[in-house]
Amino acid sequence: EVQLQASGGGLVQAGGSLRLSCAVSTFTFGRYAIGWFRQGPGGERDGVSCFSTSDYSTEYSDSAKGRFTVSSDRAKNTVYLQMNDVKPEDTGVYYCAARLGSVIGCRTIRVEYEVWGQGTQVTVSS
Repeated sequence: EVQLQASGGGLVQAGGSLRLSCAVSTFTFGRYAIGWFRQGPGGERDGVSCFSTSDYSTEYSDSAKGRFTVSSDRAKNTVYLQMNDVKPEDTGVYYCAARLGSVIGCRTIRVEYEVWGQGTQVTVSS
């Protein structure tokens, strides 16, 4: 069973917008945090943002601050990453991952996330 389903990637011009979605099944809203990670050409998965459904805390990487917004829809059990004013350096495969349990103050530290979804490709053209 797919537990995290990421979608919404695509090709967009620099300055444009995309909204990524992470649909969560199996896990109960309030009992997980979702982290968004970008894997660039170098292969490393860097933290972009996170959202905790336990306390609604958020965190953003320096490059994401002011441009990206993470949010949730409790009824749909889905977490979103709104990407505005995208730049070519935002290109990569975006993964959503879940840290289970009551999460107070989420952080975008990769090793804290136990369940990973498949990625969605974001390509920003200049």
